[in-house]
Amino acid sequence: MAKLLPSIVSLILIGLVAIASAAVIFEERFDDGWEKRWVKSEWKKDDKSAGEWNHTSGNWSGDANDKGIQTSEDYRFYAISAEFPEFSNKDKTLVFQFSVKHEQKLDCGGGYMKLLSGDVDQKKFGGDTPYRYITYLVSITISASSTNIFFLPCNIMFGPDICGYSTKKVHAILTYNDANHLIKKDVPCETDQLTHVYTFVLRPDATYSILIDNVEKQTGSLYSDWDLLPPKKIKDPSAKKPEDWDEQEYISDPEDKKPDGYDDIPKEIPDTDAKKPEDWDEEEDGEWTAPTIPNPEYMGEWKPKQIKNPNYKGKWEAPEIDNPAQLCVRFVWILTLRLNMLFLCSCINSHETIALQDTDDSELYVFPKLKYVGVELWQVKSGSLFDNVLICDDPDYAKKLADETWGKFKDAEKAAFDEIEKKKEEEESKDAPAETDAEDEAEEDEVDESDTKSKTEAKSEVSEETSEKDATAHDEL
Repeated sequence: MAKLLPSIVSLILIGLVAIASAAVIFEERFDDGWEKRWVKSEWKKDDKSAGEWNHTSGNWSGDANDKGIQTSEDYRFYAISAEFPEFSNKDKTLVFQFSVKHEQKLDCGGGYMKLLSGDVDQKKFGGDTPYRYITYLVSITISASSTNIFFLPCNIMFGPDICGYSTKKVHAILTYNDANHLIKKDVPCETDQLTHVYTFVLRPDATYSILIDNVEKQTGSLYSDWDLLPPKKIKDPSAKKPEDWDEQEYISDPEDKKPDGYDDIPKEIPDTDAKKPEDWDEEEDGEWTAPTIPNPEYMGEWKPKQIKNPNYKGKWEAPEIDNPAQLCVRFVWILTLRLNMLFLCSCINSHETIALQDTDDSELYVFPKLKYVGVELWQVKSGSLFDNVLICDDPDYAKKLADETWGKFKDAEKAAFDEIEKKKEEEESKDAPAETDAEDEAEEDEVDESDTKSKTEAKSEVSEETSEKDATAHDEL
């Protein structure tokens, strides 16, 4: 046991060193001074539809001092952002994490955040601000040892989105080639009124993970789970189906003949069991005819037997060709190489390595100029509270932060929420007896009215019987 202790201590120290070496790009717990780090946008302010953010822990929490920013007005737009030193996640893991609590029991709205590149006017940041960087341009980075040619992939919108019964999922939208691409996999989000932590991890091998409350909910690859890159092959749009191509799998048997007299069999026949009614008057009712019934010998419209078509070739599909979009990429590379021929030749003569990227785009995961994080929402019902925003390169550090914040207070928050719900139920139950008493009184009134009506009807019946007896006695006299 004594021998194991040094090993255990070493492992703990290694873990602590790894966490300590994590590069934290941006971390916001919304403590004192947060307003100096965040810029409230004036977007939608002119038409008075911009909502105000409150610095609060909400109506229930595990710690009243652990505050975030919360939407405070219904039917309003919200936009706020923070700047951090520009960085690239090339050759690094990118971790984007935050917590959100929908106290309003959100039935339609988002709880997502955005990472943005380039230069953003934070005072004008809003729904029209592209969370992307122009990606049609080819970036040529020339160093002493390599030449890299690649398209610049860009930014991220990530977080829960709820709308009715159909939409309850985590959005993970990446921008590439100036277009937004939604994740193709379904990732359900949390829908209660408690705080939850959402984490997006993007690795240098272009794999990703989506976590909720430190539990992995989805994982995969950028290549397969988003349609970021054009396919290498496409259907040839100029191809046409040959005129002699037969897609009919079955045909009528030419040797099958319709039986003689087949068309003479009637669909209906007279019912032989039917009899003319005894009170039938032919002068008044006309000549009686028996009703008809379905003919059991009727076979329906004759159709020849179907047989396998000997000329059947299957469903025709256009042949695949190289995607012109991919060819265009290669053309740009060749053109760029020609324009830089002198430099390339000098590199080759100096025995330096020329690193050219293939059409699979091995740097698909790279976000080269990330500089802002923001929240931009439209809320019918306000009450969404954001907190503990993190951008770093270490999933373990993100997990540790989630444990120190959400994990530490989640049980106390749940208890506080349950207590509020209990009080609501008690208040509602206090109102219930008064309604019950009113209903009972109404029922008693109905019973009284019913009894009075019954007695009146009884008296009326007795009066009528007496009158009838008197009339009978009068007749007898």
